[in-house]
Amino acid sequence: MKEIEMTDTVSDKRGNNGSFDGMTRRRIVGAGLLAAAVAAGLAPAPAFAQAAASASAAQQIADHFSSVKTMQGEFVQFGPRGEQTGGKFFIERPGKLRFNYDAPSPMRVISDGRNVVIGNSKLNTWDIYPLSKTPLSLLLSERIDLSAKMVRNVKEEPDLITIVLGDRTIFGDSTITMMFDPKSFELRQWTITDAQAKDTSVMIFNVKTGVKFDASVFAVPYDAIQKKDNR
Repeated sequence: MKEIEMTDTVSDKRGNNGSFDGMTRRRIVGAGLLAAAVAAGLAPAPAFAQAAASASAAQQIADHFSSVKTMQGEFVQFGPRGEQTGGKFFIERPGKLRFNYDAPSPMRVISDGRNVVIGNSKLNTWDIYPLSKTPLSLLLSERIDLSAKMVRNVKEEPDLITIVLGDRTIFGDSTITMMFDPKSFELRQWTITDAQAKDTSVMIFNVKTGVKFDASVFAVPYDAIQKKDNR
């Protein structure tokens, strides 16, 4: 898992191509459907059936994950340089997330469904990004549709289902990879890979679902951000 880095200014980190450069340190485990090339309408039936079965299993897992509207637990995050941090996370679908990092880390990450903000309480700095321009939007979406163009890869193993998601028109080369338990359908980990192929991974544990959250959990301090930006 990877640690999130902050800059000293509040800004929209989109690159020249509209991709979300500021979130390059987050990666979410996504799934891509294996396409079978059929020449002249002919292809080995077993191979096609196997690919279809894999796609069906992956969509079943994605649907189960999407049906979990709220969850909370603990996480360990590994950064692209090997740095390690931990803390507690809170998710409410669609679009809401909060990461509280354990001391001595001063970091906070909050998504209210519109924007993602990254705060450093020690430096009193904030970065703000449109959620729709970050791969996190795929993790937090109402439903993960594996038939959509965002699917990069789906890999099915006895002990793990890996789904890679990305949309070059929005995120550039950034992707999110999600890893699920094939038996319980529970999310184990996600990895965000940025355009420079640097990974930030988040492993979750002690997860509780069906939790009710106060609205303040996902409240973004826009007034504080605006005051800081206007100084």
